[in-house]
Amino acid sequence: MALVFTIVFISGVAMAVERSAVLSRKDVFRPIFAPNGMVASQEATASRIGRDILKKGGNAVDAAIAVGLALAVTLPRAGNLGGGGFMLVHMAASKKTVAIDYREMAPQAASKNMYIRPDGSVDKKASRSGYSAVGVPGTVAGFALAYKKFGSLPWHVLVEPAVALAANGIVVTEFMANGLERRKESLGRWASTRAVFFRSGMPVRPGDLLMQKDLAWSLSQIARHGASSFYNGEIAKRIVRAMRENGGLITAADLAAYRPVIREPVRGWYRGVEVVSMPPPSSGGIHLIQMLNIIEAYNIGKMGPQSAASLHIMIEAMRRAFADRSKYLGDPAFWDVPIKGLISKNYSATWRKGIDPNNATRSADIAPGIPRPHESPDTTHFTIADHFGNFVTNTYTLNFSYGSRVVANGTGILLNNEMDDFSAKPGVPNAFGLVGGVANAIEPLKRPLSSMTPLFLFKDGKPWLATGGPGGSRIITNMLHLVVNIVDHGMNIAEATVAPRVHHQWLPDIVRVEETLSVDTARLLVGLGHRLKMGDAMGSTQSVMQTGNGYYGFSDPRRPGALTIGY
Repeated sequence: MALVFTIVFISGVAMAVERSAVLSRKDVFRPIFAPNGMVASQEATASRIGRDILKKGGNAVDAAIAVGLALAVTLPRAGNLGGGGFMLVHMAASKKTVAIDYREMAPQAASKNMYIRPDGSVDKKASRSGYSAVGVPGTVAGFALAYKKFGSLPWHVLVEPAVALAANGIVVTEFMANGLERRKESLGRWASTRAVFFRSGMPVRPGDLLMQKDLAWSLSQIARHGASSFYNGEIAKRIVRAMRENGGLITAADLAAYRPVIREPVRGWYRGVEVVSMPPPSSGGIHLIQMLNIIEAYNIGKMGPQSAASLHIMIEAMRRAFADRSKYLGDPAFWDVPIKGLISKNYSATWRKGIDPNNATRSADIAPGIPRPHESPDTTHFTIADHFGNFVTNTYTLNFSYGSRVVANGTGILLNNEMDDFSAKPGVPNAFGLVGGVANAIEPLKRPLSSMTPLFLFKDGKPWLATGGPGGSRIITNMLHLVVNIVDHGMNIAEATVAPRVHHQWLPDIVRVEETLSVDTARLLVGLGHRLKMGDAMGSTQSVMQTGNGYYGFSDPRRPGALTIGY
């Protein structure tokens, strides 16, 4: 059966190889074009604010800060001041790319067994909801560091649009209202959260005006005093008071001690294209490169896009990379991550030996490999390019949609539940089904492991594609699909984005499949021994591609409200 499929599909190879990664007349979906600059984000108002900053002469970093702060108002389930994330910045003049790690940290009072009950089980509620689930936020500090290094316009100019949105109100969309309705029980537990998102005891409805006066106050403090207001000033005082009154762990000392970190990006090569992404505590860059290394030996392009043959190889690469994730990845300040070993071509070749092109491997038969020693769901993303040739790709999160569900009283700031991203107990899956070990165990001041994968592809030493997106553990595999679709199948970024996605993370031994995948392809995958589970759409990528005369951009249609806009 596999042989028949291969022969039938090869008849369409000529059509596949004629495609262009920019545009083709055969394309059904097309990106938008702008000659000077481009903003792609998950929410339209925030995208327009970023575009306006670019038109005022701001650079990509200026626009990124304005977009990120605006999303804290317009996309409260994921945009944030009370979470953290990762930013990749490429500056054209210096030809340098830096990674800014503003991931949350465990409070000093955190401990390895803080979520373990007396009977040895994990108290999942405590790590996912309420004040006990909150890590020390990093977003404001991360944005401030990016501004200090690369910003150009006055700081207050970047913050004031978000202040105005919070003070004057935004119209509640159907998407936001439905999300609040689904979470009304957990959100409604907290008076401070109800005060923001509820009216007459019920979540706000479509068409309501959502005014966030406390959040406007917090943003005004940030506009006037910078990050110090959040970590040492009036905002900090209110967060600490809320923590003390509700059994949270974060203290004034925790906030004052927080520092974002500039890191060297992790780099690899795939078919002559340089792949640049986040290093640990993100697992995304390492394992994306690892998966690409595994599949590089296969002629994925000839197999055809969304074919069972190509998806089978990709699934087997996913399975092996996530097995390694369970053992080797953690905060590099606490754990010696074998980066160079994991991303080496030779190591991937050893993984490749166990892949049968005609049969799925059981995850039970796979254990984390032994790399040679080295010399070392709710999230949101935006991508920005400016007329100087600078790029920013940024992914940040509260973890769950609306994070811990807690608004710190008097601040309007939703707080994260990132403590669940640690391994509360080795071998016990977190909320995303990811299994971790001692490398990601809870320790004071440690940063939890993440799947966020802001990504650059470089051609001839210049940025070619900037992208990223939300999706929990699926972020890494979503990036794999984008790279393969563009590099191997020659798709433009719109076609590459809307194509069906599959995901495997080692455990559980299930391939998650979007319902848009061909039924025939799904049947062939089952015939190869894969266990498929149809599910929700995966992620929401925001992408910008540089061409000789400007930029192409595209926002993933999987979640409503996104906008790519340029000038």
